[in-house]
Amino acid sequence: MTLLKRIAVPVACAMAMLMMAACSSSKDARRVPTPLTEFKSVLDVQQAWKASVGKGGRYLFSPVAVGDSIYAAAANGSVVKIDAQTGKDVWRTQVDSKLSAGVGSDGTLTAVGALKGGVYVLGPDGKLLWKATAPGEIISPPLVGNGLVVVRTVDGQISAFNADTGELRWVYRNRAVPLNLRVSSGMTFAADAAVLAGFPGGTFAAINLQTGDVYWQTPVSYPKGVTEVERINDVTGPPTLVGSQTCAVTFQGQLGCFDANSGRAVWEQPFSSTSGLAQDDRVVVAADDWAIVSAFDSQTGKPLWRNEKLKSRDLGIPLLLGPAIAVGDYQGYVHFLSRDDGAFVARVKTDDSPITAAPVMAGETLVVQTHDGDLYGFRPR
Repeated sequence: MTLLKRIAVPVACAMAMLMMAACSSSKDARRVPTPLTEFKSVLDVQQAWKASVGKGGRYLFSPVAVGDSIYAAAANGSVVKIDAQTGKDVWRTQVDSKLSAGVGSDGTLTAVGALKGGVYVLGPDGKLLWKATAPGEIISPPLVGNGLVVVRTVDGQISAFNADTGELRWVYRNRAVPLNLRVSSGMTFAADAAVLAGFPGGTFAAINLQTGDVYWQTPVSYPKGVTEVERINDVTGPPTLVGSQTCAVTFQGQLGCFDANSGRAVWEQPFSSTSGLAQDDRVVVAADDWAIVSAFDSQTGKPLWRNEKLKSRDLGIPLLLGPAIAVGDYQGYVHFLSRDDGAFVARVKTDDSPITAAPVMAGETLVVQTHDGDLYGFRPR
């Protein structure tokens, strides 16, 4: 088996149910958000359009970019395909259930997850093709591709359905843990061979796409502490994959990069995140529990820089954007940092609601989805 195809991969404390150790009371002075300061912008970022899909409620909804199209969903059952150049609807559909996760798409089929485990798959025109049921609540975006629709339930169980018929192909069950975070833990295709996924308890696995068997499984970190809360050690956010290297991060644990073919650890750094990370062939970037943004050399794990000027602003998943890094915060700001040193290079405002999902690039348009359901298209130059 080889997993050597590069795949670009694209929440915050408020989205976790068991964040006692990380999300302290608003009365805690340590958690007062850092005020934003002025700086000279060196990156021109213009808003090109704004659209709406619907509010996220208590769930995290992430947009997906395929070519020049954006796919997005909302808690009220709305699913939309938008032209990223114009911000206009290509199609808009209403499924007959409240949604708790979405959206996944390969540009032909689009899948969303419902509150009680429903899986809805839409065709190229947005019309329902089939629906199935997973054994539990789905709060992570499905994966669509390689002839499969792959979904995971909140307990970490992964189910793969035939993309054409909805027939269940296989199920992978990870071991249960006493407590886990209620966060969106995405998955990533490793070419046409495997699904990469992290789990509660700190484990990370490559799962055979054809059979659901495990190619390899390895710990990103190990639980520590005495109480069950102290021992929460979940992989958060989707794993990344660049070349033959895949990276993942845990809450109360580590950030680590691994050989995608064997699961062998390449490097590890102490870290704790409830959101996730971004990776390219030069750097790995993540925001920790305090919203301190750190960058590491992707090959060696050497720390490169830290930006503490967004501390306690509940940052979402970052996106590497050429020489810049884009990341949203709890007030609807999108901050652009220099990939070289972490300095601010630009800032734009959306609505006043949190941006916890990673921004995505569709062609030359950067798209963010806010918790209140607004989609913004920006053109960085």
